Amino acid sequence: MAYETECVGEDLEDVVPMMPQGKSSGSVLPYVGVACLGAILFGYHLGVVNGALEYLARDLGIAENTVLQGWVVSTLLAGATVGSFTGGALADKFGRTRTFQLDAIPLAIGAFLCATAQSVQTMIIGRLLAGIGIGISSAIVPLYISEISPTEIRGALGSVNQLFICIGILAALVAGLPLSGNPLWWRTMFGIAVVPSVLLAIGMIFSPESPRWLFQRGKIVEAEKAIKTLCGKERVAEVMQDLTASCQGNVEPEVGWFDLFSSRYWKVVSVGAALFLFQQLAGINAVVYYSTSVFRSAGIESDVAASALVGTANVLGTTVASSLMDRQGRKSLLLISFGGM
Repeated sequence: MAYETECVGEDLEDVVPMMPQGKSSGSVLPYVGVACLGAILFGYHLGVVNGALEYLARDLGIAENTVLQGWVVSTLLAGATVGSFTGGALADKFGRTRTFQLDAIPLAIGAFLCATAQSVQTMIIGRLLAGIGIGISSAIVPLYISEISPTEIRGALGSVNQLFICIGILAALVAGLPLSGNPLWWRTMFGIAVVPSVLLAIGMIFSPESPRWLFQRGKIVEAEKAIKTLCGKERVAEVMQDLTASCQGNVEPEVGWFDLFSSRYWKVVSVGAALFLFQQLAGINAVVYYSTSVFRSAGIESDVAASALVGTANVLGTTVASSLMDRQGRKSLLLISFGGM
């Protein structure tokens, strides 16, 4: 069967094919689970420094140097900025699954360097590499999940990325509980991240490529094989027709960076940017990175445990929002959320 493979533009809402509804012999959940290892690593690398900072600073001789401690924390974000800008391009060039495998390299090496660091320079390099890795993950995890998910569960799976980021943060905070009895445990905390990095690379060997990416590259046979795995063989023709229709229907020209500031897009862009800005101004990143230090300064004896409770609240909030999103609407939940902040 011949299909038209030309597809212009990258708007997920417009071009992701509508995977068929109803019962099928395929299943996307195992592959979503593999992809979410990237989200877990994102959250874990964000939160791991929270409980470990005091102990690693003491071991690396920077206990009195708050500037270098700040570099240990913020270098991750510098790397994430680079990774987030390159993740999409890598995914388009090499495919989604191959990019996940490439992403596992800086994630694993970065975690290993942090775990074995004997100097602050090595720690910063490790954090930079881990940051590049989580930046790439932030771009390709939601992309891959969206492109392989059936329509009837795409909304629910769309929030899975954020949920697993929160779970990763919680895991990092819980991993810090043994620190009070074992000051060298911080090395194990960083080393733990090597395991899901390796599992991500291995898991993607057995995961199907995005049918949409394969279709765009004219790899029709491979696209049909991926659809068979994800949706079942009885849905292959239907999904291929949806891919063809979605690509042919997306005829708007691509939008450049400067076009985002035009009158046509300004309102949407400003609202979206403001939502992220207000979230950051609420101080959530300070909580993720420094809550253990804050609780310790406040005289709370179980400072790491208190931070773990904060992480638990974060996971619960995300879970509640995910379950109410379709019933209550996005706007009302945002108003409640910002009211709480």
